[in-house]
Amino acid sequence: MSSLLRRVQRGLARVGAGPRAATLGQRGEAYAARLLRRAGCVMVAGGHRGRFGEIDLIVVESRETVVFVEVKTRRSLRGGSPAEAVGAEQQRRISRSALAFLKAHGLLEHPARFDVVAIVWPKGSTRPESVQHFRNAFHPPDRGQFFS
Repeated sequence: MSSLLRRVQRGLARVGAGPRAATLGQRGEAYAARLLRRAGCVMVAGGHRGRFGEIDLIVVESRETVVFVEVKTRRSLRGGSPAEAVGAEQQRRISRSALAFLKAHGLLEHPARFDVVAIVWPKGSTRPESVQHFRNAFHPPDRGQFFS
C-alpha cells in the first residue's frame, strides 16, 4: 500500500460497509462509492466533517491523486441537473475543507481534484435512472500549487 493511502486512512472511517442507507442522499453516496471503487479508486472516507463543512467522499486514484467527491442525488430533473446544485459557495466550502484535510494529513505535495457525481434516482426505484461522473468538475477559487 502506498504511503499516501497509509497516511490518509489512519483514523478515517471506510465507506459503504454499513446497512442500506436510509435517505436519498445516503443511497446516492453509497452508490457513488461503489461506482468509484469499481473504477479502481480506493475509498478513504465518507461524510468527512471538518471545520469548513462536509466532503461526501474522499478517494485516492492511481495511488497518487486525492479526489474530493461531491455527490448530488435528486428524484427527477424537474429542478435541473443535480450537478447544477453545486454552486459557487458550496465549491468554496468544499475547497476549504479539502485544503484543511490535505494539511491535516500531510498531503499537500499530492495532486488533488474535485469531482461531482450527479444521480437521478426516482422514487420507488431500486436503481438510479442516470448517473454522471464529472471529473475536475470545478477548481478551487484560490487555486494554488496544491491542486491539479
